[in-house]
Amino acid sequence: MADTKRITKADLKRIDRIVADYREQRWSLIPLLHEIQGTLGYIPPEAIPRIAKGLGLFPSQVQGVITFYTQFYTEPRGKNVVRVCRGTACHVRGGKTILKLVKRQLGVEEGETTPDMEYTLETVACIGVCALAPNMVVNNKIYGNMNPKKVTSTLGHNGR
Repeated sequence: MADTKRITKADLKRIDRIVADYREQRWSLIPLLHEIQGTLGYIPPEAIPRIAKGLGLFPSQVQGVITFYTQFYTEPRGKNVVRVCRGTACHVRGGKTILKLVKRQLGVEEGETTPDMEYTLETVACIGVCALAPNMVVNNKIYGNMNPKKVTSTLGHNGR
């Protein structure tokens, strides 16, 4: 797994500026979290007390929202997010093999990011394009009818 990115003073200043735009507006927690994540690529744990103070919330309330919604991340993620489907159709058509090949090619396990911060590997319950099984998504592009050769060429076209 990649080394955890260290938050810089410049990052903290950016967080403080964003929080200042939402000061004392408790309803704005989710838009504020989206803005911080959009700016930094994730929500650093060091941001939680700053957010809580700015909105008049407890840090546990902020943390609760971050952990409840799966679209929020407290760890840096790779430039390319690879999602391999674990749905029934993909499983029946070789999705387990596709996942094994992706892990081998990237050199990471599920939920991990490559040391160069290029790739984060995730699995999902279903991508929703079962007719193309087995499939995976790189960033927002769906790759269907995956096979070993397509895994290599798909990830090869994305910087590896």
